[in-house]
Amino acid sequence: MASTAPEKTPAARPWLTAEALAGQIDLHCHSSASDGILSPAALVSRAKSSGVTLLALTDHDTVAGIAEAREEADRQGLALMPGIELTARWGRRVVHIVGLNVDCEATALQSAIAVRDDLRQARAVQIAERLEKRGFSGAYEGASALANGAVIGRPHFARWMVDAGHVSDTAKAFKRYLGAGKIGDVIVPWPELAETLASIRASGGASVLAHPLKYGLTRTRLQALLTDFKRAGGDAVELVCGQQNPVQTREIQSLVARVDAASGVDGNVERPLLASLGSDFHQPDQSWRALGSVRLPAGVEPVWGLWRGQGTDR
Repeated sequence: MASTAPEKTPAARPWLTAEALAGQIDLHCHSSASDGILSPAALVSRAKSSGVTLLALTDHDTVAGIAEAREEADRQGLALMPGIELTARWGRRVVHIVGLNVDCEATALQSAIAVRDDLRQARAVQIAERLEKRGFSGAYEGASALANGAVIGRPHFARWMVDAGHVSDTAKAFKRYLGAGKIGDVIVPWPELAETLASIRASGGASVLAHPLKYGLTRTRLQALLTDFKRAGGDAVELVCGQQNPVQTREIQSLVARVDAASGVDGNVERPLLASLGSDFHQPDQSWRALGSVRLPAGVEPVWGLWRGQGTDR
């Protein structure tokens, strides 16, 4: 079975302070470096004003916003954890893996990002070609302008379609053209789950299965995903993601407990899957995933327990 221990550990963790851990924690959000609306600096400022004390910037398949976010976090007095959300493949399903406390310069992480950059660029070209054939002229140029140097994603196409007057909002863009089974749903051969977790581990980070309830899986299939995730070296599960019904949170806890029990945790054979949380913030007008709006339930072991006692105070 794959080890869950990070192979490389960054020397300093200035974000890991008692004050930061005692406050409001948000370990999943996006800036304009990927498909978010706010710049990394503006996002950090908004997090600070929302009461967040520890924030992880986890842009899709990039760490390009970390430096700007760190500079603003230092200015604001907010603890920032470097992170990323890597796209991966589990069978025929696309899943997202959050990497926390990663070394942004690590060769393994940079290689993983480069692979996904190429895949995303090829997908963007295909999406644009399909939209052009449906009469949406200028799709690639429009999405590229909105991406503003970031790798183009479907949300950029959705925003362009709104700006161009083709649809009234981004939800309709996905429902009609970009969502599953639509013309903009281009199949991408993303790196496999185990490979993705290995990249994060080799970069000194911890792997978190993001928003497990958003994959549309039956509970049996979700348990299978959790099992494979743990066997591949996964560290934690996003127990709470944005506004979430407490019943749903308990369902995830129950599935995680089953996976832990089946893998011998009760006999102290290996560490249980830990708990993470995040708003999955993308833009200010989405109240259901506002920065700082998430809380872990009592009695769970948080993912930051991996590094407790190993930080450096500012």
